Order: sequence, then C-alpha cells, then structure tokens
Amino acid sequence: MVLFHPHTTRTAYPDERTSEVMRSLVEFFEAKGLARVKEDDRAAVWYQDFLDFVAEHRLFATMCTPAAYGGPDTRWDTWRNCEFGEILGFYGLPYWYTWQVSVLGLGPIWMSGNEAVKQEAAGLLDDGAVFAYGLSERQHGADLYSSEMTLTPLEDGGYRADGSKYYIGNANAAAIVSTFGKMADTGEWVFFAVHPDRPGGYTCVQNVVHSQNYVGEYRLDGYRVEEGDILARGDEAWDAALNTVNVGKFNLGWASIGICTHAFYEAIHHAAHRELYGMKVTDFPHARALFTDAYARLTAMKLVAQRSSDYMRSASPEDRRYLLYNPVVKMKVTTQGEDVINHLWDVIAAKGFEKDTFFEMAARDIRALPKLEGTVHVNIALILKFMENYFFHPADLPQIPRRDDAADDAFLFAQGPTRGLGKVRFHDPHAVFARFDHPNVAVFREQMAAFETMLATATPTGDQTRDVDFLLAIGEIFTLAVYGQLFLESAEIAGIDDDLIDQVFDVLVRDWSRFAVILHGKPTTGDDQAKHCLAMIRRPAADPGRFERVWASVHGLADAYQMAP
Repeated sequence: MVLFHPHTTRTAYPDERTSEVMRSLVEFFEAKGLARVKEDDRAAVWYQDFLDFVAEHRLFATMCTPAAYGGPDTRWDTWRNCEFGEILGFYGLPYWYTWQVSVLGLGPIWMSGNEAVKQEAAGLLDDGAVFAYGLSERQHGADLYSSEMTLTPLEDGGYRADGSKYYIGNANAAAIVSTFGKMADTGEWVFFAVHPDRPGGYTCVQNVVHSQNYVGEYRLDGYRVEEGDILARGDEAWDAALNTVNVGKFNLGWASIGICTHAFYEAIHHAAHRELYGMKVTDFPHARALFTDAYARLTAMKLVAQRSSDYMRSASPEDRRYLLYNPVVKMKVTTQGEDVINHLWDVIAAKGFEKDTFFEMAARDIRALPKLEGTVHVNIALILKFMENYFFHPADLPQIPRRDDAADDAFLFAQGPTRGLGKVRFHDPHAVFARFDHPNVAVFREQMAAFETMLATATPTGDQTRDVDFLLAIGEIFTLAVYGQLFLESAEIAGIDDDLIDQVFDVLVRDWSRFAVILHGKPTTGDDQAKHCLAMIRRPAADPGRFERVWASVHGLADAYQMAP
C-alpha cells in the first residue's frame, strides 16, 4: 500500500539507524495517544515533551546533519527526510512545524562557507537544539527587496544589527536564527547567525498565532554581530535565501500527505460504521465517489512528491529539472490536500467538527500549508518560467531511478546561482505518457495536446503575460501536465495497478476540464484561446467495473487504523 500506516512502517531501509528513527517516532506518538495530542493542541501547549524526546534520541541530529559534519549515522537524505516529515504531519502539524523551521534555519548555515558556524550547528543539533529562519518581515512578508533589517559596520570591526522579523518559527527557542538583511552602508544583501542567548539586543516579542507552534516576532536592537557570524554576502546571501526555500519548503507537501492520510483513516472508519436510513454511509453512491476521489488524490500526492524527491537527489548543475518539480509539490500537492479534506468532510459532515477527532485539527491545519509558501500564485509564477522548454524544447537527459538509497544530498547546499531558470531543460513528457494506454491517460493526452496547440497558435499576448489573473489559470493547467507526468513515472516504479492509475486520471481529466472552464471565462481570454479551452473540456472515460474494484480497495481500509486514545 502506498499510504503510510503506523503499524506497518517500511522495514527495507538502507540502514538500521533510519529504521530506528522512524520506529521511535511512531512509538512516541502512539504512546502519547490522541487524547493527549488533542488536549495539548487545544491548550496551545509548547511541545517540550516532543523536543525532549528529539534530543534524547538525536532525531534532528541524525536527519539534519550533512555527512561531513556529523557521525556515521548522519546525512542529509531527502528521501528519508520526506518520510520523517510525513510521519510528523500524520500526528499533527505542530510537530512537523518545529522540524520544518529548523530545516529552514539550517539552510543558510549549510550553504555558507563559514566552517566555524557549521561545526557549531552540528554540535547544537547533537545536543537537541532547534533553529529558526529570519527572513519575513511584518510589513513586507517574504519580499526580500524590501527587507529593513540592517547591519551597520562599527569602528572595531563588528556590526550593529537593527530591525525585526515576523512569522518566524521557533523564535522563542532557537539556538541560532539565520537572519537575512542588508548592509546599512552599501545595501548589500547579508545573512548572519543570531544567537538569542547572547546578552543584549535580541528580544522575542510575541507569538503571533494561538497555537502550539511558536510563530514569532523578534527584534534586534543594537545586537552585536561579529565577522565570524556572517554566513554570506551579496549574491551568495540572496541565493542562499531562495535555495533554502527550495530545500526546506519542499517539506510542505509531505506534511499535507501525512495529515490527509490520518484524516482518511479516521473518516472512512467513521463512515463505514455509521448507519443512516437503514444504510451504511459507505453504501451511498456519493460517499463512495467522494472517498474514491480522496484516495486517488492522496495516492497521487504521495507518488508525485516521491518522484520529485528523486529529481532533487539526482540534481546537478547540468540537471536542474527539480526546479520545476519542487514548486509543483509546494503548490499542487498542498492544494490537493485541501481537496482531499474537503471530500472527506463532505461525507462525515458534522463529525469533522468534534473536539476529540484528529479530523478537527486536520481540517484547520491543511489550509495553512499552501499559504506557508506565500500563497499559490508565487509558485505558479515560478512554474510558468519553465513552460516553453517543457513542452517545446525537450532535451536528451538521463532517466532518473528511484532514489531511496543512503546517500548524502550535498548538491542541495551547493545549488549555486538562482538565475537562468528559462534555460532549464526537461526530458520529453510525451514519451512518458506514451508508455501508458489507459483510457483516461488517453483523454488527458488529448487535453494536453489542445493546450499545447493553444500555446503555439493562440499564444498569450504581452498584455496577457502581465495579467496575473490570466496567468494563474494558465499555470494551473500547465501544472496538471507536470503532475500527471510525475505521477506516471512514480506509478511505473512503484508498480501501481492499472485500475488505480486510470482512476487517478479520471480525477485529473475532470480537474483539467474545470481549469479550462475557468480560463475560458477570464475577461482577457481571446476568442481563439476560448475555442481551444472548449477543446480541453472533456469527460473522463467511465468504467463502472474499474471504479468498483478501486472502491473495494478503499473500503477495505475502514478498519485499518485508529490512533490509541
């Protein structure tokens, strides 16, 4: 089964330490129990018990220390980090969040040339420390150009830091806060390490949310920065900011996968055991359809995210396909998570509000994940930079295998300049789709061909390319093509059965039609473009037998898992 299950965690890890980390993580939460998880959530309790466990078992040290700076069991292994994040999300977003923002805080450190801070960070991880990423500001969000944090040179060779940061996870507890700003005299970008425990200048102002998560505001007032605290300057600092997002916010998709998986088990268990009007809820046709769509979407979410991880781990200066696949996970997997929860909620209805359910947390927290990346439009704008080369200029690139091997992903901290996205090349996606003769894959290919024809013969005008509303609709459609390609590649590797593949594309065909209708209705869509939109609106190939076989597998999960009370 593709979905994570706490009682049948994968055992074929490449090393015993990885197996030990995953097993201990599950055991911690199963021993804690759902009632305590919910109690802590309602009271917004800081998760010190979890962080104590992390420190005792060296979990963050194992997962977040590159091989060159740790012991024999440490490495930065994106594949196992993904599963680690999925498990954390499965038990609750706060536990994932403190790890996620530590990953972000470590990014500029591991990308820097500052060996002393790297060694310090490794030692702190071994002691159980958490980290923070000081990028966003209250008035400007993640708009780096408008950063008001400044470093002013002092006569004795040090610097004075002044300014504030906002939406900063772990701001109350981080051992090091990687902080982005500008040199006051030159305007040059700079990343520097802030140590909150140093006397003078660092103030943790507040938690800006009511949550177990500490999403903080901190302020630096005359905080002294030494030369040895500087992580990067100029273009290197700018690139570190964006490349850290590439590494760290990829995890958003995995939190969504974990949350949805737990919610799915809980929802189908409830529905299968609830009777209305003399029928089980799961006997109603609409409930079957919603559960089957939820399962298809969730399966695709995980397989797409796994495949994207393969490309991240195999990346090099000559192969940067991951720069497209990464934002697809950040944007599409997280918004698909919202769709999964919506489907499940439409079945279980009022049950989803009850205070003793995991679902009540899931329904709230699933909304955060697409928005933690700065909203969907940020990623769509990035995704669109690759569209021309993806469709019209394929290159001969190596086929990437499944990358679940025990390797250190050193390239992620040496990605280099963030320029030149329009030069990134991709293998031919049509060749991937051509390997599958499933009825709904065929319909999807026809939709994709109509879209490509529109791009070639009714190309967006200059005014349209400056119309964000129009481009968002184009981007949603393009993203579906990439999403379908990644799903098929992953399904091929994982040996997914034909029925489930076709059922996933039943969903994707309907999604493509929905976005084609949206594009058709945009006020700036031209008449020729509208005709191509109509050609993209297609019905999926119906197969009642296939649906029933997939539904049988879905219904078979009714008693698969319930978290210990």
